[in-house]
Amino acid sequence: MTLLKPKLSREVADAVASGSPVVALESTIITHGMPYPANLETALGVEAVIRENGAVPATIAVINGELRVGLERHELDELAQAKNVVKASGRDIAVAMVKKQSAGTTVSATMLLADLAGIDIFATGGVGGVHRGAEQTFDISADLTELGRTKTAVVCAGVKSILDIAKTLEYLETQRVPVIAYGTEDFPAFFTRESGYKADHRLDTPEEIAQAMHLHHKLGTGTGLMIANPIPESAALTHEFIDGTIADAVREADEKGIGRKELTPFLLARINELSNGESLKANIELVKNNARLAAQMAVAYAAMKKSDR
Repeated sequence: MTLLKPKLSREVADAVASGSPVVALESTIITHGMPYPANLETALGVEAVIRENGAVPATIAVINGELRVGLERHELDELAQAKNVVKASGRDIAVAMVKKQSAGTTVSATMLLADLAGIDIFATGGVGGVHRGAEQTFDISADLTELGRTKTAVVCAGVKSILDIAKTLEYLETQRVPVIAYGTEDFPAFFTRESGYKADHRLDTPEEIAQAMHLHHKLGTGTGLMIANPIPESAALTHEFIDGTIADAVREADEKGIGRKELTPFLLARINELSNGESLKANIELVKNNARLAAQMAVAYAAMKKSDR
């Protein structure tokens, strides 16, 4: 079977062909994660951080049914303001293509398309996980199963504390996905630097992480890696503040019967309102921080791949 190949921008295509460092970026943070113009400003800022650290950014989306890896400035602008954009997980891409829809790609969809494009490293904010109450609802993000089957390394700030973090880590273990914390023993919880749980492994430099990626792939495991990068201390929120805010937002979602793929966008928007915009500021800073680490990893990883030739 011949696999579909996304359409790469010229810059991304040249970088992939030459073995230069590339970092994939998702687009739901643009289409569903932040209001305009913060979404566009963040997208451009994250791409700039990646360039400043020696790599090529490749924002991934579905545009009018076409799989796209690498967007031009005007396309980012249009996507940031578009009203009828769907949110696509890996399972939704084919239907979006048939219906000629534009779609923001989630972590699972971005991982899949990055892998098809030959891109090994992906920077995002946070990864989905096992939701609270999953023993009744079976609500488990497709991000976790995609990590178990696609070899993309995902740099994130852990998972949001709206999730059941203990169950999420257990599920990742079942999926054979290594969880590597950068510069810490603790597994971060998106808005906060610690979750109360330990990561599987700690590595302290982008080069060490790139080497672990390189060896992990050489072992033929077939899985991705989760690189958990704590939010910068200057941007982190306190446990007491964010836990109370999340509890209020979760209670409101339950009362309104909001669930499935609508739940996380609702919670993030409501948490931003309840925190008077502090959570949005934290979100922007942690995404840029993850992009920086991902670019540094990509530079080291590209050099290792070239030395293998």
